[in-house]
Amino acid sequence: MKFTILTVGRMKKGPEKNLCDLYLKRIKWSVLIEEVEEKRSLSINQMKTKESELLLKKLPEDCFLVALDKSGQEFSSKEFSEQILKWQSQYVKQLVILIGGSNGFDTNVLEQADLKIAFGRMTWPHMFIRIMLLEQLYRAQSILDGHPYHK
Repeated sequence: MKFTILTVGRMKKGPEKNLCDLYLKRIKWSVLIEEVEEKRSLSINQMKTKESELLLKKLPEDCFLVALDKSGQEFSSKEFSEQILKWQSQYVKQLVILIGGSNGFDTNVLEQADLKIAFGRMTWPHMFIRIMLLEQLYRAQSILDGHPYHK
């Protein structure tokens, strides 16, 4: 299964980028990160609409679409790894995970999503969410491989 993370905003060099790179090296699954430009000069509603359009334009055909959103379902790390195993057993070939901008998604993204996942009730910067998502993918891989990293 291939993972694609479509995200709003460009990650600049620094400690956050270093952490992303570290987890990308550790993950044995195919993980591609594609970034779309933030539209800061627009109003909040225009920004959500434009950023959502940019993300949706990059969706590959026949993908399983996951949107990270505060209204989504919360998973433990073990449950998330079990969900990945379930997708693998259902022969999901392309899993796309969307990370929105600071104002979230337009409703059309949330309506198209096959699943919405929340990283808790707290608000997180979307650059941190990228790191947290990569860490959880690595953790899920470790759980499924029986590796002691998870403990």
